[in-house]
Amino acid sequence: MKRLAILIIALFALSASQAQILDPVKWTFAAKKTKKGEAVLLFKATIDNGWNIYSQYIGEGGPVPTSFSFTPSSDYQLVGKVLEPTPNKKFEKTFNMQVLYFTKEVVFQQKIKLKKGQTIVKGTVEFMVCNNEQCLPPDEKAFAISIK
Repeated sequence: MKRLAILIIALFALSASQAQILDPVKWTFAAKKTKKGEAVLLFKATIDNGWNIYSQYIGEGGPVPTSFSFTPSSDYQLVGKVLEPTPNKKFEKTFNMQVLYFTKEVVFQQKIKLKKGQTIVKGTVEFMVCNNEQCLPPDEKAFAISIK
């Protein structure tokens, strides 16, 4: 009985050690001043081969679209919406619809008007990532972008 318990524990430990935590998207955040009193926030997603994330503009019933939330502040004002480059487009059987998506790398941009010379813009980006075999649950990454 003791041997059986040790074997079960060993098998459990082996299977747990082989389980991988998938994290196929790495985010970096930056800002650049464009002119006096204005800046552009840059949200760069680097996506592992074979994976993709989705546009902000996905119809009902599809994958979770990428979305940005900003912590309100009197230090700055958002100008327009978050911009994205032209996405790829394909019909996905899983969702039974055309989807807009990005592979390898994508940079989203948000223009802001500064009410102070220096500030930190905080918020979150929510996104969903899929490959040909699976979709991971939606994820959320916090950002704090310093503007000097």
